[in-house]
Amino acid sequence: MTRRRLLWITPTAIWLLFTFWYTDFGGPLTDEEIAVGIEKVRSQGYGAQQISDLEAFLKSDTGRQFLMVNNIDMNDNPPQMPGFGPDATASDYVNHYMEHMFPQLLKRACHPIFMGAGLSYDNDVAGVGEAAASGWDTAALFRYRSRRSLLEVIAHADTQGRHEYKIAAMVKTITYAVEPRLYVSDLRFILLLVFGLVTALADILFFGRSTNTRVANPQ
Repeated sequence: MTRRRLLWITPTAIWLLFTFWYTDFGGPLTDEEIAVGIEKVRSQGYGAQQISDLEAFLKSDTGRQFLMVNNIDMNDNPPQMPGFGPDATASDYVNHYMEHMFPQLLKRACHPIFMGAGLSYDNDVAGVGEAAASGWDTAALFRYRSRRSLLEVIAHADTQGRHEYKIAAMVKTITYAVEPRLYVSDLRFILLLVFGLVTALADILFFGRSTNTRVANPQ
């Protein structure tokens, strides 16, 4: 194998391996997977309506990735929770909630893609009370590989008993899922562009001159 061919094959192989890990090829969840997962989630402190909404979401699975949109109004004076003193902050509770959540997310190619602070400017509020629509101080987008990955994360034993700490850290929150139609920040697309550009530049740098020399001096 020539060095030039190896130059192109190596990043291509890395990108294919990443894509294979980053993509759920299992298709939509089966009824059995949903039933087993829901039983595990019941012990997480979720309410009956949350369980019902989750089950409906899982049953409409397309097998594709999705984004979770989070609008959050953090609690400046959260209630005292077990294991914490009276001076515990909302950040302490969120960190406690995410302590085991993040490892479970990352190992399944689920991760944050955007986080930002609210600017106290509400535009085009309609159909929602002003108090409910205002006051957001944090926004975040999380990418999930699939609904299967979401179910595996929230049903995992390491994350059990921590959801109540997340709720205590917030005055209010709205979290909803969206399935992307246009998603140019997909890491598979970004890595394809980066690998392609870097490899092409390396090809020009290391092999372009020798190719030009052979053309200029044909045997």
